[in-house]
Amino acid sequence: MAINPIVDRPGRGNDRQRLRKLAQAALNADQTVDQVEGIVGDIGPVLASMGATIEGLDSTIDRLNVTLDQMNTTIAKVDDTVLRMASVVSRLETVTGRVEAVVAVAEQALKPLTMLESAGHTIEAVGRGVASRFGIR
Repeated sequence: MAINPIVDRPGRGNDRQRLRKLAQAALNADQTVDQVEGIVGDIGPVLASMGATIEGLDSTIDRLNVTLDQMNTTIAKVDDTVLRMASVVSRLETVTGRVEAVVAVAEQALKPLTMLESAGHTIEAVGRGVASRFGIR
């Protein structure tokens, strides 16, 4: 005589309830797997798009690095030019100081001539005044 475990057990209602719970859990698991597959399916194109975006970003960063290198070179050249210009300005200041000294000496040297010229004009004016008094022109 074979014993059917489902039929002969006491509390047969518990077995059915247990089977229902297991079936519901299997359906829930199946539904969860479907949801995960949907999410993974949606993520695929997003990840592909992100890959293309990251490649573009890498390319942009490479170009930026080249530009920054060129800028550094240009700034170094500007710094060098500024140093050379400072040297030129210093030499020009020295020359200007010397020219100012020469002009000051020349002014001092020409003072007697200026005084003589002024005296000559005064003498000439006096001479004309005297000549006009005597009627000589």
